[in-house]
Amino acid sequence: MANPSPLPRISWQALFVGAMFAFMYLPIAVLAAYSFNESAYSANWEGFTLQWYQRLLTDVRIFSALKNSLIVALTAVVVSAVLGTLMAVGLARYRFPGKKLYLGISYLPLIVPDIAIAVATLVFLAAVGFSLSLWTIVAAHIVFCLAYIAIVVSTRLADLDPNLEEAALDLGATPTQAFLKVLLPQLMPGIVSGCLLAFVLSMDDFLIASFTAGAGATTLPMEIFSRIRTGVKPDINALSAILIGVSGVLAFVAEYLRYRSEAGKAR
Repeated sequence: MANPSPLPRISWQALFVGAMFAFMYLPIAVLAAYSFNESAYSANWEGFTLQWYQRLLTDVRIFSALKNSLIVALTAVVVSAVLGTLMAVGLARYRFPGKKLYLGISYLPLIVPDIAIAVATLVFLAAVGFSLSLWTIVAAHIVFCLAYIAIVVSTRLADLDPNLEEAALDLGATPTQAFLKVLLPQLMPGIVSGCLLAFVLSMDDFLIASFTAGAGATTLPMEIFSRIRTGVKPDINALSAILIGVSGVLAFVAEYLRYRSEAGKAR
């Protein structure tokens, strides 16, 4: 009789990784599951329903907050994409006095806590006399979106061959034409990837937006926070599940673009 095959051994590293993934993603799975719970309270499961998703479609406050968040995120990302790309190219291609100091300051939003940025922005706006509104949120979001896009574009720029621009200039192209027709198409995967990352971060921001928002300028995270102070409702579970799904898709697209970019460089 043949000996039974030995059971596969599971290393402690695999167990640790599995436990970490369960710790991170099990709450998300529970939240998504309870968004289909028929009960108005999340404690007990009373059956499957789509009513909470249907209720979101008629929630005027949610759609108003979503509109504000989209205006803030899209405007901040577009402005940051232009400025961040130019900043990354300037830092990589040119030398000027104080370059290292400027480089360190420009990436500070990546390491400074959000609460510090929020307080500093509020103090600055009060000092210069700006009244808080939706556009002050946009200005505050540009600060950290700019840093994220610039660092992604800089990473892409560091792997490019600078001789391509020089060849274009030798063939009669102007510096502007060399940038638009040679450098920019190669940077585009990094720019798009950075924009997607900045968009998700802007849509998700609560602290900075709450400190710099004026009357009536309520973003989606602010609206969600105002509703969960008295307890999490199933419609908020449904909204959170949708936001997690959209964020996951954007993250996948950004990673796919980065992978395609690196694969293209390898060829």
